[in-house]
Amino acid sequence: MLKLAFASDDRVRVNQHFGAAQSFVVYTVTPAGATVSGFGAFPEEAMDGNENKLLAKVDFLAGCDAVFVHAIGASAIKQLLAKGVQPIRVTEVDAIDELIKDVSAAMVEGGVPWIDRALAAQSRAAGPDRFAAMEEEGWKG
Repeated sequence: MLKLAFASDDRVRVNQHFGAAQSFVVYTVTPAGATVSGFGAFPEEAMDGNENKLLAKVDFLAGCDAVFVHAIGASAIKQLLAKGVQPIRVTEVDAIDELIKDVSAAMVEGGVPWIDRALAAQSRAAGPDRFAAMEEEGWKG
């Protein structure tokens, strides 16, 4: 499972610059599909001159595996990566449902580095300890 955010003012297309984004829609994505798991709204901000505007957005996105944006600045990229969120810049105003289909397929097929890294990190976090816990509970597969 991946948690993905999309900078969108209509919840249909990725059409917002990260720093000026007024809203993000968050999906939980699996190879079988996706469900909306959150929505964040932010006040309108000027594009330049206020680095503090990024903090609330970065904090909101903490826990997401990636955020899709139409454009993003270097400072925002650095802050997102520090929180473990992969920024993905789309060159067109892309439909969210198409991006989700692409990510779902890549979760099965592999070959997309950021998706492979995110899934590997989840596997490591689950780790062998979960099997030890099952054994202690007397789990019989």
